[in-house]
Amino acid sequence: MISRNEPVESRWGRNRIGNRWYWTILTRFWLAHGFSWLWLLFSIYISLPWLTDLAALTNWVLALFIIGGIAYVPGYLMAFLLASLVLDRQPPFTNEHPDEAVTVMIAAYNEQSSIYETIRYVALQDYTGPLQVFVIDNNSSDATSAEVMRAQEDFDLQIELLHEPRAGKFQALNYGLTKVTTSFIITLDADTLIHPSAIRYLVARLVSSPKDVCAVAGSMLVRNSRSSFWTRLQEWDYFLGIASIKRLQGLYQGTLVAQGAFSLYETDAVKLVGGWPDAIGEDIVLTWRLLEMKRRVYFEPLAVAFTDAPESFRHFARQRSRWARGMIEGLQEVKPWRQPQLYTKYLTGVNLIMPYLDIAFTFFWIPGLVLALFGHYWIVGPMTLLVLPLTVLSYGLLYFYQRDYVFKNLNLRVRKNFFGFIFFVVSYQLFMSPISVWGYAQETLNVKRVWK
Repeated sequence: MISRNEPVESRWGRNRIGNRWYWTILTRFWLAHGFSWLWLLFSIYISLPWLTDLAALTNWVLALFIIGGIAYVPGYLMAFLLASLVLDRQPPFTNEHPDEAVTVMIAAYNEQSSIYETIRYVALQDYTGPLQVFVIDNNSSDATSAEVMRAQEDFDLQIELLHEPRAGKFQALNYGLTKVTTSFIITLDADTLIHPSAIRYLVARLVSSPKDVCAVAGSMLVRNSRSSFWTRLQEWDYFLGIASIKRLQGLYQGTLVAQGAFSLYETDAVKLVGGWPDAIGEDIVLTWRLLEMKRRVYFEPLAVAFTDAPESFRHFARQRSRWARGMIEGLQEVKPWRQPQLYTKYLTGVNLIMPYLDIAFTFFWIPGLVLALFGHYWIVGPMTLLVLPLTVLSYGLLYFYQRDYVFKNLNLRVRKNFFGFIFFVVSYQLFMSPISVWGYAQETLNVKRVWK
């Protein structure tokens, strides 16, 4: 039987759970904003000489546009992130060992090299409830199906091989959805390995949550971080950057992407919104549709999965441009102002200004950096470094949280990757913003989708 909690928070102040007090979500939301506004006002005050000098070279409108995009708004958002991480408290599980029946769906296209290992890690789970695995072969031309049948013979696990000839991950998942009879479903990428306790923690978070929570996103980490320079950078992006955003969104009960790579959903909720859409960011649009239905989406940091990050710049650029396109698709499909809850209005609304920030970084900050190397500090100068302390503080907080709360509890060890960290902090955005701008342009021009 599924046991779910009712929401227990009042709107303001503090509530009591057991013997401890905690600030309500709404209180933490406005406290974080208060700190962010103070930081913004401080930034504007000390940057007035910089703003005046740049306006003399251009004009006040352009100067505000440039400095707002490379300093004011990023500083505000980073301050909000930092304050939210400080205020975040992960609620305890009410049942850490649930036994609800779960179906794991794996859409696979030409995954003969990885699908067997992916299923093996599902078979190694410490989850005590019934597990069923659907592998939906999406018209593969290799030995994917043969590897699934080998897994059927080798593992003590209920595995069913399905076939969906229509191209598209959304087609495969929606076909699998028609076969699901359990209350919960997990989507898992065919090249993703999950920690032995990952499913247990995903389900434990959902059954320990209020009834209006319909999905839980797992925590994604990089498996192949030693493969190339690019995977070393992405290891820190997943470990710190993406994880910090997930924790921020999870705190405000509106995780914006229950990623298809590893997430848990209520089956009825997914069916109610029509399943996965025909979109390059099908998991983004699905999540936003769930939020639009006044449902909530959580994040569970202990439900860890390891994925292969792109090893070359070409594949990295394709992946991240797809993510940028997926965000635009989500904004077109579900407008932020249509979100029924305050937190999700704000969190999805932040995405409306991301193109502005990426454009400002690409076309002003990067050229300004080149000018600064020759002694011209018109755009990039000492004032732009104000965001750096907030970045270091937020990453520091998350590093110790990941190490002490997540990795120690899961008997994992943080890999040493010092140079990858330095390059991540110093140069990652130099690549990310231009790639994102390219993704926005692709979506605007309706360029043909490239999946890999």
